[in-house]
Amino acid sequence: MNFALKAIRAATASPLRRVTTTNIQRRTMHIQSIPMWTGSHDNYAYVVIDDKTKDAMVVDPANPPEVLPVLKELIDSGKINLKGIINTHHHRDHAGGNAETLKQYPHTPVIGGKDCDQVTTTPKHNETFKIGEGINVRAIHTPCHTQDSICYFLEDGEEKVVFTGDTLFIAGCGRFFEGTAEEMHEALNNRLAKLPEDTRVYPGHEYTKSNIKFGKSVLDTPAVRDLAQFCEENEETQGKFTIGDELKHNVFMRVEDPEIQKATGETDPLEVMQKLRDMKNNFRG
Repeated sequence: MNFALKAIRAATASPLRRVTTTNIQRRTMHIQSIPMWTGSHDNYAYVVIDDKTKDAMVVDPANPPEVLPVLKELIDSGKINLKGIINTHHHRDHAGGNAETLKQYPHTPVIGGKDCDQVTTTPKHNETFKIGEGINVRAIHTPCHTQDSICYFLEDGEEKVVFTGDTLFIAGCGRFFEGTAEEMHEALNNRLAKLPEDTRVYPGHEYTKSNIKFGKSVLDTPAVRDLAQFCEENEETQGKFTIGDELKHNVFMRVEDPEIQKATGETDPLEVMQKLRDMKNNFRG
C-alpha cells in the first residue's frame, strides 16, 4: 500500500503545549503522545515516527488547537514528513479533527474505519501497510464500541505497540455503543489478547484511575493493586503497560477467572462480559 504524499509546507502558527514522548529503544520507531486535556477532554493523539526516513503518521488528531501546533513544530523543524492520518473509529473525539488537519495539510491520506470523516482508505482486517521503511502496521478490526473500530498493531524489529482507540483501555474497555458483549469478547480476548505479550498499549483515553477502582472492586490481586498504586503516583499511563499486563489486571480480559465469575454471578464468558460492562456503567466508587 502506497501512501506517498506531496510536500506540505502550509501550517498554522500557535504556541506549543505539553507533550509526552516515548522513545522506543534500540530501533527507529518513536511515539509522541499529545494529551488533549482541555476542558473535560481526556483523549490522546499520537505521532508515530520512523526515525530513519522521518516519515510519520498522526493517530486520532481530534482537537486541532492542541494537535496542529505540535505537527507544525515537527514538520517545520524537519523532524517529520507527515504521511497520513490514522483513525481508530469515527467518533468526533477521535476523527473530528480530520477536516481541520486536512486544511493545513491537504492531500494527506486518512486511514480509518468506513465512517470516519474524510476517510480515503479503510484497511481490511489483518491488512498491513508501512510507516517509513521500518514500521509495519497491521489493522485489527474490533467492532463493538463502534462498528468501524480498528486497532493498529505496529512492529519495528523487536518493538511492538498497539493503538486501541476506545476498544481497549488500560484496565478497561469501551462501552458497547454499537455492538454486543460477544463482539467485545472477540475483540479483547480472541484478537488483542493474542498479540505478543510484550506489546505496549496506547489507548484513546486516560481512564486508568477510574478503571482500576472498578477493577479492584471485582478482583483484588497484586497486579491490580500495583496498577492502582501506579495511578496514584503517575498522571499518564499510555505506553507504560503491555498486553501481558492487561491479561493480569484487566477484568474484561479475565472473564474466565473464577473470582470474576463469582463477583458477576455468571459463568458463561459472554454473560460475564455483559455483566462486567453493566457493573462498570453503574459504578460510583
